[in-house]
Amino acid sequence: MPLDLSLPSLGAWLGGYMFPLFRIGGFFLVAPFFGTQLVPRRVRVGLAFLVTLLVAPLLPPLPPQDPLSLASSVLVAQQVLIGLGLGFSMQIFFQTFVFGAQLIAMQMSLGFASMVDPANGINVTVLAQYFLLMLTLVFLSTNGHLVMFEVMLESFRYIPVGGEWALAQTSWSLASWASWMFMSGLLLSLPAVTALLIVNIAFGVMTRAAPQLNVFSLGFPIALLLGLLIVWMGMRGFLPQYDALSADAFAMLRQLAGVPG
Repeated sequence: MPLDLSLPSLGAWLGGYMFPLFRIGGFFLVAPFFGTQLVPRRVRVGLAFLVTLLVAPLLPPLPPQDPLSLASSVLVAQQVLIGLGLGFSMQIFFQTFVFGAQLIAMQMSLGFASMVDPANGINVTVLAQYFLLMLTLVFLSTNGHLVMFEVMLESFRYIPVGGEWALAQTSWSLASWASWMFMSGLLLSLPAVTALLIVNIAFGVMTRAAPQLNVFSLGFPIALLLGLLIVWMGMRGFLPQYDALSADAFAMLRQLAGVPG
């Protein structure tokens, strides 16, 4: 059987791999763990190519598209935005724990103890880095990355390449998801922040009762020690909090991908 090397057939063959590649590549660009600076760009590009080669033959054939046309450029931009939105939604979930740890660190006099986060290249507190490392290990050990990949690949079925996609509704969902991050981070840190607030009130009462007492020389080390004790005691609730927040995160990811829960 002779090969069909006409321009429409080549455009259809190229589009069948090119358009899924941009969605998968956009996902790998910002997804947790894979979108960090710890993973080299070549590795991310190689993973995107490998996943595309495995997934593209399973997708329904696309209508012929000229890769250099304006319609193809719009379609490429759409696929990139879909991939970025899916990856960014899971990134918000990770930043929830970082935000909660930042609030705790500020209350326990650890705000000055910051270090460069090698994953994002910004300064975060040591406690936030500890929470992020522990969250990453739990996320990988519970196969959260596989669930994330599964939902992303299922998005090709419910939001096919070239199909309708509500950009405004998705943008609004991500904005509301950001408010969920602040609310959940506050609830995550509320027990430790409340306990440390009681400690600070006790120092205020001591200062009022004994003005000659140097609160600055005693308050910082005591608040630091009690804060570490409170964080250590609160570690038993880390897994239940992770289960609840990860369930909400994956539900939001499925909603963005159009996958029924």
